Amino acid sequence: MKKIAVFTSGGDSPGMNACVRAVVRTAIFKGLEVYGIYRGYEGMIDGEIKRLQSHSVSNIVQRGGTVLKSARSMEFKTPEGRKKAYDNLTAHGIEGLVAIGGDGTFTGAKLFFEEYGIPTVGCPGTIDNDLYGTDYTIGFDTAVNTALEAIDKIRDTAAAHDRIFFIEVMGRDAGFIAVESGIGGGAEFVMVPETHTDLNDIVKSLKNLRKSKSSSIIVVAEGDDAGNAQTIMEKVKTKLNDPSKDFKVTTLGHIQRGGNPTARDRVLASRCGMSAVEGLLAGKQFHMAGVVNQEVVFTPFADCIGKTKPLIEDHLKLMKILSI
Repeated sequence: MKKIAVFTSGGDSPGMNACVRAVVRTAIFKGLEVYGIYRGYEGMIDGEIKRLQSHSVSNIVQRGGTVLKSARSMEFKTPEGRKKAYDNLTAHGIEGLVAIGGDGTFTGAKLFFEEYGIPTVGCPGTIDNDLYGTDYTIGFDTAVNTALEAIDKIRDTAAAHDRIFFIEVMGRDAGFIAVESGIGGGAEFVMVPETHTDLNDIVKSLKNLRKSKSSSIIVVAEGDDAGNAQTIMEKVKTKLNDPSKDFKVTTLGHIQRGGNPTARDRVLASRCGMSAVEGLLAGKQFHMAGVVNQEVVFTPFADCIGKTKPLIEDHLKLMKILSI
């Protein structure tokens, strides 16, 4: 293998640039030519491919977002689109790929390999932390700390006005951000897609809490089975039926995707980027490079996208115990 390319795809996450940097410099260290594919699979189809040097990735380790840009590609889902992508890679002599992204990115990479046989090693770039095969994903730690900073500030105003705040964080299918930011932020309740939410229990607990606490913080993952934060707030307000209580909703939204990555995310991203290149050279063909118990492991894409990553049991226990 003499030439490889790296791209970022799907939703951006803090630390992607650190991962790109590690891929580029590891490839050069190993004597490879390395190319950047801009705008993910869409750029692969459009031929937006550029050779990168060591200086091309200078001064990006601390930056959020992705210098390679990202885009969702409907055309790549078609055989014709994938054929265009393959032809462009072949024209540049590219023999291997490093894909930085999440579930959708790896689904596309698996299909692309099955059709054209270009080896691809993935790096887990998603704030949701929902990929099987790694303890943490690139960007998750930064997203949690961003949410936590907001929760801390909201708690100040909640206490000042005796308010009940419902704070919505990202997590359409997974509650990792909600759980860790909720525990770290001292939330009275945390609602996640993985567990059933009984609003009657929430109302009962809020009534009991009024005896000892004048304000409450409730963290809601956007994909909770009871609805989003606005919907849940309205239901709880109706059930509680207490005109003296002031209810507020804050949706944190895309601020969780941006910002400078934490040290933890920069180091994780760098380890995964280096390992992805080493994996390609070692013959890995459609695997993700992740870190489990502090050790780099390679997990087949089929397992990454096919197996459900459960929440940590101790975190679920903490949610119940610490809300008392």
